[in-house]
Amino acid sequence: MRLVFAGTPTAAVPSLEALLASSHDVAAVVTRPDAPAGRGRTLRPSPVRERAEAAGIDVLTPTSPRDPDFAAQLRSIAPDCCPVVAYGALVPQDVLDIPRLGWVNLHFSLLPAWRGAAPVQHALLHGDEVTGATTFRLEAGMDTGPVLGVTTEQVRPGDTSGDLLDRLAIAGAGLLVATLDALEQGALVPVPQPSDGVSLAPKITVDDARVDWTAPAVRVDRLVRACTPAPGAWTTLRAKRVKLGPVVPVEDVVLAPGEVRDGMVGTATHAVRLGGVRPEGKGAMPAADWLRGLRLEPGERFA
Repeated sequence: MRLVFAGTPTAAVPSLEALLASSHDVAAVVTRPDAPAGRGRTLRPSPVRERAEAAGIDVLTPTSPRDPDFAAQLRSIAPDCCPVVAYGALVPQDVLDIPRLGWVNLHFSLLPAWRGAAPVQHALLHGDEVTGATTFRLEAGMDTGPVLGVTTEQVRPGDTSGDLLDRLAIAGAGLLVATLDALEQGALVPVPQPSDGVSLAPKITVDDARVDWTAPAVRVDRLVRACTPAPGAWTTLRAKRVKLGPVVPVEDVVLAPGEVRDGMVGTATHAVRLGGVRPEGKGAMPAADWLRGLRLEPGERFA
């Protein structure tokens, strides 16, 4: 089939790689415009754009998929199907209608669970033991289209959202290619999503990532892992922000919420042991080294 692939972040690159290695023809790639990144906030191309250009594929970067010029470009390419992975913008119906087999989205959850921008983070935040990836026919609603294929993935103890997303991106790439193969052969019957079991996964903001030490240890652990690597869980000490790497619950130690002792911090239940930290204005370092240099006064706590 003749394809136009839409995607933006690193998690979409394995799918593009898999399509390039498949029997299908990737005629062009659609991605979000270059965006500011890093401390200097210089404009940088998306990971998908970088990979596409390295492969010599034409790249389209519309400011919005509603742009009439973009629709005209897509019609001129005349794709049979548009696979999409984490593109980052809603596609209007008139553009969805251009490819004869529609747009096929790879989403990193078991739909209808965790519809939205941050499915992997919410799966970890809520303690899901099993998650996965779903291919479905894209429609105007938010991740509501009929399901074409599913793969499951066990959530491992200690998984961060980065760990889990890396595995789902690879497994999902294989699922996406298999879905397109079956579509080409006419061997797929889309299955409507059930009305039961719907949950939403909105973007997790920096404010959402602040650790509440009056929460139970299990909640603190899940929040930190869900926010690693982005947006990064954080707390404050001496009015300065400290980013936190994954923590380890210590069930036989009880400290007051926010109390710091021997590299551990108290919660509403038992303590958690700190791993890596990144103090404001400094690089990442082991928590033990950071705390040794602070020389905390008795009674000082994380806010």
